[in-house]
Amino acid sequence: MAFTTVSVWEITHLELAIRMILAVVLGGIIGIEREWSNHAAGFRTHILVCLGSAMIMLLSIYGFSQFVNEANVRMDPARLAAQVISGIGFLGAGAILRNGNLIKGLTTAASVWVVAAIGLSVGAGFYMGALLCTFLVLISLFVLNKWEKHLLRNRRYDEVVIEIIDFPGALGRVATILGKYELQIVNLHMIPHTDRRASGTEEENGLELAVQMLFKLKIHKQEKLIAALMQISEMDEVLSLESLHLPTLKRPVSEKKLFTV
Repeated sequence: MAFTTVSVWEITHLELAIRMILAVVLGGIIGIEREWSNHAAGFRTHILVCLGSAMIMLLSIYGFSQFVNEANVRMDPARLAAQVISGIGFLGAGAILRNGNLIKGLTTAASVWVVAAIGLSVGAGFYMGALLCTFLVLISLFVLNKWEKHLLRNRRYDEVVIEIIDFPGALGRVATILGKYELQIVNLHMIPHTDRRASGTEEENGLELAVQMLFKLKIHKQEKLIAALMQISEMDEVLSLESLHLPTLKRPVSEKKLFTV
């Protein structure tokens, strides 16, 4: 798709409007999928990234056309656009969340980065590339996501970190709840430590040695995992719980029932 202009360094108002509107549409299409999946960078974020990238590309190509015929001036349409590729990394990094051993947001960060590339393509008039890239991104986010879940449905693992007071029978209760919901413990790593969040000494507040347990679980249905983690989080001995499928739970020790020997 191309439009006739007076010079390669000039653009008509109609083509300018078409490119900016197309950037909004393509960025919004990808943003809807992220918004639907409840991710940090959603509909409006992807629109703004795509539109901003297209605007910078347009500025880089056509914004300095009045200097084309000046002596000792060399036009480089890619100069400003190159800064978008590196600068978008700051926005992508903001979408990545690390919670203990769990990392979320990598796909959203990648989608923000590729939306910037789509915006640059639209701004440069590379319509076929922008449309094809948008189509492939949607295939990746929608179709391949479902295919991946189906393919790995019997190989799905999750890591759960539970900090618990080392009270007799506590580990057995956790294992019982996991077994109740058909969650298989593949590996268990235990790190003992003394909990210091309560004021006073261990004798004064009745705390024994706390234990941080790192479970590697084989799961078949996420619903059962979430139900099991919710039940475990209600145990009096549990101080904190971290999982990809459940927001981090941390309660002060003063809110728990404290145990003495």
